Amino acid sequence: MSEKAVSEPQHDTYPDSYIRAILDDVKTIAMVGASPNTVRPSYFVLKYMLSKGYKVFPINPGHAGKEILGQTVYASLADVPSPIDMVDIFRNSDAALAVTQEALQLSPLPKVIWMQLSVTNEEAAKLAEAAGVRVVMNRCPKIEYGRLSGEIGWTGVNSRTLSAKRPALKGGFQHRGLRKD
Repeated sequence: MSEKAVSEPQHDTYPDSYIRAILDDVKTIAMVGASPNTVRPSYFVLKYMLSKGYKVFPINPGHAGKEILGQTVYASLADVPSPIDMVDIFRNSDAALAVTQEALQLSPLPKVIWMQLSVTNEEAAKLAEAAGVRVVMNRCPKIEYGRLSGEIGWTGVNSRTLSAKRPALKGGFQHRGLRKD
């Protein structure tokens, strides 16, 4: 195996420590493709992340100026009035490259480009990583937060973690702490 192949990031799996570090570090999220439709996955994720103490900026040009869950909707990432830690992409895989390119025009740069379940774009990932931005593809921050905190197990979903411990309440901006195992 060549040295280049070893050093390239693998986006099929992520260590829990990588995901946990992102979710602990991030405080502001721009959700590209947020929907006011209460049955859309982006609505559920927006509601959940807000409940965990994150500041979430919905991005949807068709709803710009309106509100979703009390949050002002913006037409583009450039319209968000404060720094963005994470760009959560609720668009298809083809659109992920353009969203990533837009995110890389921001100052300061976001810390993370997160592509939702079924969204993958290797070109976008390479572009972001070359700029020093962490990337997660084909994952949902709501599911990952619930899995790592233990909350997802309360509903009978296999969290891949066997423990009798309940998530601990934690100070700061998050409602529940992420376990450090």
